[in-house]
This record gives sequence, C-alpha cells and structure tokens, in this order.
Amino acid sequence: MKIKISEKMKKRLIVTGIILLITAAIVIVALYISNQYVRTFIDRNILRKEVLENDVVKIELNSQENSSIYAYYKYITILNKNILTTYNASGEKKYEHEVQISNPTYASNNRFLVIAEKNGQEIVVISENNILWQKTVEGEIEKVNVNKNGYVTIITSGTSYKTVVITYSPEGKELFKTYMSNTLAIKAEVSNDNKYLSLAEVDISGTLIQSNIKIISFEKAKTDPKNSVIYSYQAETNQLITDIKYQDRDKLICMYDNSINSLQDEKNEKILDFAETKAVATSIDLNDYIMYTTEKTVNLISTNTQIVLKNIKTQKENVYTINSTVKSIKAYGNNLAFNTGTEVQFISSNGWLQRRYISSQEMKDIILADYLAAIVYKDKIEIINL
Repeated sequence: MKIKISEKMKKRLIVTGIILLITAAIVIVALYISNQYVRTFIDRNILRKEVLENDVVKIELNSQENSSIYAYYKYITILNKNILTTYNASGEKKYEHEVQISNPTYASNNRFLVIAEKNGQEIVVISENNILWQKTVEGEIEKVNVNKNGYVTIITSGTSYKTVVITYSPEGKELFKTYMSNTLAIKAEVSNDNKYLSLAEVDISGTLIQSNIKIISFEKAKTDPKNSVIYSYQAETNQLITDIKYQDRDKLICMYDNSINSLQDEKNEKILDFAETKAVATSIDLNDYIMYTTEKTVNLISTNTQIVLKNIKTQKENVYTINSTVKSIKAYGNNLAFNTGTEVQFISSNGWLQRRYISSQEMKDIILADYLAAIVYKDKIEIINL
C-alpha cells in the first residue's frame, strides 16, 4: 500500500532536512575550530591536507654543484654557474637568464625578485618571467630590498661613507642616495604608498649601542637630500634594532632584540615584550601580523610549541599548537612553515593548517613564497602548493 505525502508535508520534510544539515555543519565547524583531535582527523582524512614525499612535484639537483635557490610569488629560481633558471609551481622550466652573480643576496615582494652580488656590485631585478633592469653600482652591496610596487633599495659599503643607501624606481631609475657617515644601516624599507623611505640604523662607535629609526620623504630627498628626514626616533640605549617592515599601509613595525614596536604618526608603541611573553622565536615578516612562539613542557620527554599570531590592526591573536619542539621556522606574506625534523606544518597567518608535509629524511632548507613552498634536499627540490 502506497502512503501519500501531501505537498505541505513534503515542504516540512525539506525544511527539516535543511535545518538538520545546517545544524550538523555548524557542529562540525565548531568542533573543527575548538578540538585539535577533530581538526587533525578532518585535515588528514577529509580535507586531505597531509602531503607525502612521493606525492609532490620534484626538480632534480646536482648534489655535486653549489646551487642557490629562492622562491617568490609562484616561482622557484635556481642560480648555478651564473645561469638563473626559473620554474613554475608545476616544476616546468619557464626561462633561463645569464647573470653575473655567483654569491647572491636576495629579496622579494609580490611579483618582484631582486638578486645581487653579496659584497659585489651587480644587481638584477625580475618581475615574473622578465628581467626589468640590471645595473653595476658603486661600492659593495650588503643588502637589498623591494616593496610590493617594485621600488628597490640597496645598502652599500666600501666608499668614503660607512653606509650608502640607494633608492630606485620600478623602472631602475636612481631616485636618490642617503649617506651615513657614523652609522650602519640594518634595513631600508620603502612604504607601501611609495612616499617614504625608513631606515633602521645602529651607531656602534661608542661603548654603548644606539639604534635609530629615520623616516625620509621621497619628495624632499629628490630636491633637498640633506633635509629630507621628516622624523627620527632614538631607541633606548643598548636596545639593538634587527629588522623593520611596513604593515597595515603606513605602520612601521620595528623588531629589537627585546621587543617589537610599532611606529606610526610619530607615535612609538610597544606591541610585544619578549621577556613578558617568554617568546622563543619571533618574526615580523608576515602581512599585518607579528608571530611569536612559546614552549610548554608536557612531560620529561615532550614539549609543545605554541604559535601566537597577533594582528597589528585588531590586536586579535590566533593560536596554533604543535605537539613537539620546532627546529626551524620560516615566515613570508601570509604563510608560515614549522619544521619538526621530518615533518613540516604550513599554516596561514589566521592560524589554520594549510598543508602537513611528511618526509623520510631530514630537509636541507625550506623556502616560502606567496603561493608555494620549496623543500630543499641535496639532490632535489620538492614543491608544495599552498
């Protein structure tokens, strides 16, 4: 005997089914967020975030040759015997260029990659598959940097000045030089709106270390370089500046040996104290986040690593826990990599797991870019898409 279901009853069943599905989805999401064991199970068995060594694209290396490897945007570059070869995320060779660089120092941002001869004079600037410009500069190149729009800074030494910072446009036009007679430049950073150059410098001529931040106006530097500094900040005596980075438009994040501060509108604010938080490792290399880790002893042979990601806009903290000691950490853009030996956990700056890579052997290095990671061994590179 067939049971007839009225149209009204059908609608009720459909609505009830939708409500049950939504409720189940909410419960699963809540458990995924709050329960690490549930999250691990779902990541591994449903979302398939676990990546094994044999499941990824490989680029073969000659273990007898000394290759320099870097990743940027969605590409991997290998510099060997003055030949720069670029591969995409599928391991396909995209181009080769001959460059007069054998001992490189690198910097990248967005689609731009800068390669220069460390303690030499050659510099090459690349955007995706093209060389934008290359030059021979005066002095010896110590460090290079590039902002997201392609403005390049070069810190040089070996002239009559202790340090000279040269700033270039994306087209390779020299905009201005900044001369330092008594201080060493630690980092040169161009703002995201291309209006300011910030310099982190250290004076070690006396018995005590003195760290300074100077902000230079592009407009003034082009016409009146001597009076182009629009703001200076002097850190506490013996506080060593180690890095600076523009985040959240025009907020300058400054890393010292004991704290992380923000500098905006001539207001200096401490946003992380290493001693108070018992920070083990720190980084300002993320977009709009700072990162620090702490360790917690679980028992005599086990230690957990807690990763805290603090949003500099909202001050909200995202926390991710790894149930072991971390051997090395890499941070770039919105991505972090935590190496625990034969496993690497890649997480995003919002605290979510992106990939868990498992290897049968120790890794030589991990290199991060915007959309991929390169796992480097002596004889190969394995590509992880993020």
